[in-house]
Amino acid sequence: MIYNQDKPRKNIVKLMNNHLLPPHIQLTQMISGYWLSQSIYVISKLGIPDLLQNSPQTCEKMASLKNINSSALYRVMRALASVGIFSEVESQRFSLTPLGEYLCENHPQSVKATAIMLGEAPHYQAWGNLFHSVKTGKPAFDDVFGMGVFEYFKSHPEDAEIFENSMSSFSFSEERAILEAYDFSDFTTIVDVGGGYGEMLGSILEKYPQCQGILFDEEYVISHCQETLKKHNINNRCQAISGSFFEKIPSGGDAYLLKHIIHDWGDESAIAILQNCREVLPEHGKILVMEMIVPQGDTPSSAKMLDLNMLVMCPGGKERSKIEFEELFSLAGLTLHRIVTTSEEVCILEATKK
Repeated sequence: MIYNQDKPRKNIVKLMNNHLLPPHIQLTQMISGYWLSQSIYVISKLGIPDLLQNSPQTCEKMASLKNINSSALYRVMRALASVGIFSEVESQRFSLTPLGEYLCENHPQSVKATAIMLGEAPHYQAWGNLFHSVKTGKPAFDDVFGMGVFEYFKSHPEDAEIFENSMSSFSFSEERAILEAYDFSDFTTIVDVGGGYGEMLGSILEKYPQCQGILFDEEYVISHCQETLKKHNINNRCQAISGSFFEKIPSGGDAYLLKHIIHDWGDESAIAILQNCREVLPEHGKILVMEMIVPQGDTPSSAKMLDLNMLVMCPGGKERSKIEFEELFSLAGLTLHRIVTTSEEVCILEATKK
């Protein structure tokens, strides 16, 4: 299937016209929102959208291929068709809509990995315990699983892989916006701190062949990065180094990237990470923090919901306002030089030594 990112998506109107419904119906849809998200999770984990890329299929055939119950699958497909993800072209025979295409694994802006991650136990069960976080101010995740989220991933490799795949999918959607908004050509060596499998760094080095790279993350993450580095054909220009950014960060870079890292931590830990970057930063170097910025007032923003995810999942984790970032950088011995906005909600906060 050839994906056309510009073709009309009239089915999305079904989701956007909720404001036309009576208030009690609007609220009921919000209250039952996890019914929808779990349905999307199930069909994503089963790979149902991938089966529909080339032609419509019957539920009976898809159920047979996946060894699942045909009647139950139909009920889920029918519900998701009602919100525009599928279309029932004949009785119990479905096609994929432009909206549903984004759940296919090979879509250039696929959200399949994220749909799976948010539906799996680590996120879903932790969010079911949100009341604990609101009552105590502490992560619901720790209360449910008896350990911190990153400690959990170290001992649960399958869940860690699901998480990293989702982070890579976020990079797919954000990397183009970042590369369009920011010029990396002045840098010689770019260090991606907590860079996961290397999707963001790989895209930068692919565009800027004169640059070298260092991918830095925990051993259980770095051990899986080679496929991504090969995909971007940068193996000869990118070192993969394992370690903790709370202990020591590799030297030798003139740009240090921190993409969706600082929001995982409270101020004390975030300052420690930034200070460790500052210690190895040359005088002319820059620290590039890539995060959402929480707007003031009632302005709609994904950052405000993501902030709740940080409350649930991470000790002290939070999304921050511009003022909060300025204070954070100052306490770490840095100056917020400028903020570069992108076509996505992610911003690039460029910091230098004081």
